[in-house]
Amino acid sequence: MTTTPSVIAFSRKTGLVLFIASLFSAAGFVWPFFYIGENLPQTQLFFWIAVAFSLVVVVLQVSTQQIDAKSVALLGVLSALIAALRPLGAGAVGIEPMWFVLILSARVFGASFGFLLGIISMFASALLTGGIGPWLGYQVFAAAWIGLLAGSLPKKTRGFKEILLLIFFGIFASGFFGVLMDLQFWPWALGSNTQLSYLPNGNLSENLSRFITFHFATAMAWDIPRAIFTSALIAFTGGAVLSALRRTHTRAAFMAPIVFTERVK
Repeated sequence: MTTTPSVIAFSRKTGLVLFIASLFSAAGFVWPFFYIGENLPQTQLFFWIAVAFSLVVVVLQVSTQQIDAKSVALLGVLSALIAALRPLGAGAVGIEPMWFVLILSARVFGASFGFLLGIISMFASALLTGGIGPWLGYQVFAAAWIGLLAGSLPKKTRGFKEILLLIFFGIFASGFFGVLMDLQFWPWALGSNTQLSYLPNGNLSENLSRFITFHFATAMAWDIPRAIFTSALIAFTGGAVLSALRRTHTRAAFMAPIVFTERVK
């Protein structure tokens, strides 16, 4: 059984930059559990630093010729498709058709491609819908991590088992995105006078307990429909979409050297 190679291969240098960017963005999510201070920090600083590191990743990939013109073109097409799909679920709780395209694309084209696709498509979607705000950095890296994880799933699984694996991953990704988005605004959402509010200088177990209660009390109306919708799309269309993406991968011959031949009469 053959496996589909990744479209974009990360070198050690770009992998290190990606790891540093992920550390900065992770700090922007989990700071409430470790922060000591009375005034809430400007968490967007974490994400602007992480976005800058991610741009360095792209530059390194191009400069070292680990991403070719066909890969860039495909990245642009899929990012535009995801950006166009996202507004279709606007106003409906958890109905977000973009996730199944991101998951299936990352599955076929690899973890590094999925990471870049998550970043670019979410940013393009924000430009398209006017959704630029303090939440954008969180959304960008949540999508990037989902693409990275989807591209890291076992490659040898095929057929019904592969679809089942992707369905379970779609359910996980839906909940994962919901948790990260709740971490985005929980410290500011409830003020300081409720039993679920963030406690500045509070201990880890207390704040963790409050957040978990807050998440399950408020986000299930979004996470469950998102999981059902995403997994249903994968179940009904996953096989056909995966086949189409794999044919594209084969015919495009990504990263294959271009050879010019001279005709001799």
